[in-house]
Amino acid sequence: MEPHINSSVDYLYNEEEWNDTFEYALYESMCIKEEVRRFRKSFLPAFYSIVFLVGLAGNSLVVAIYAYFKKLKSRTDVYIMNLAIADLLLLFTLPFWAANAARGWVLGIALCKITSAMYTLTFSARMQFLACISIDRYNAIVKPQSLRGVTKQCSKICCAVWMAAMLLCIPELIFNTVKELHGRSECLPIFPKSLGVMLKATIQMLEITLCFVLPFFVMLICYSAVARALLKGPGIKNSRPLKVLAAVVLAFILTQLPYNIVKLWRAIDIIFHLVTDCNISKAIDVAFQVTKSIALFHSCLNPILYFFMGASFKMYMAKIAKNYGYWQRRRHTATEEIPMGHEESTEQTSSFTI
Repeated sequence: MEPHINSSVDYLYNEEEWNDTFEYALYESMCIKEEVRRFRKSFLPAFYSIVFLVGLAGNSLVVAIYAYFKKLKSRTDVYIMNLAIADLLLLFTLPFWAANAARGWVLGIALCKITSAMYTLTFSARMQFLACISIDRYNAIVKPQSLRGVTKQCSKICCAVWMAAMLLCIPELIFNTVKELHGRSECLPIFPKSLGVMLKATIQMLEITLCFVLPFFVMLICYSAVARALLKGPGIKNSRPLKVLAAVVLAFILTQLPYNIVKLWRAIDIIFHLVTDCNISKAIDVAFQVTKSIALFHSCLNPILYFFMGASFKMYMAKIAKNYGYWQRRRHTATEEIPMGHEESTEQTSSFTI
């Protein structure tokens, strides 16, 4: 029987630590993955830099829109604000992981734990807020009699989402540490041998369920009902709302599904030891890096969807530009009276509507 080549990560198995810890990897001598490490070193820093810059600009704009207009007018506004904050916090971890891919982890154990936990917390929270937005849109369109506006219930839901996300990051705070592997330090989880396999698989499956399966089915059910309700209206088939729905769902599927398929395969492999070929193990490692990066790119897409697909978002941006132009003209034409009623009243609807 061939030795099992664990494709979870390409870390070196340290025989001296076998009595105390369990690492998800095999003996380096069984499968030398130097090309995988070279790929990670060149691909991840460049891709993470792009995602960081694009996502930072887009999500900062969303937060700035809300800060400028001060008032959150619906539950959807509250959820989108929390989603943008989660995206920003997630993006702030990427420079650390880009540096880790290029040079190894040089920031110590404490920052290793904190950065890993922040990544898991924000990635999970943003998926849950996407599900919350779909439920709220369902209530607003399919069940218009439901209460709208910012409520205590909405605040409780947001707190529950963040608390659930915090539970998922506890393993990173406990088990992540810095180890010297292949001549460089790495930030990675080290589990006790007695719990290693089962705990790793359980965490992987829990993340897949809470960060993909649950949000996906909630979005699918809610947006399918919304689409059916919209299609009952006259001449609605080519309207903006259906395009928004299609864009939101398609972006979620294209960015998250490949990553979770690879992640599920790795979780199954941890339990049943299916991968015995070194080339397959390398391919899975590369696929994991690529699909994980694509999943992260989803944090850049939501602001883009809001701008190009959301009429009210563009309306608010135009309003900011007009107000800015108004005050600029006042500054340079002090002797000329400009009507003070120039500003438009804000609508009592969501800033980002379907």
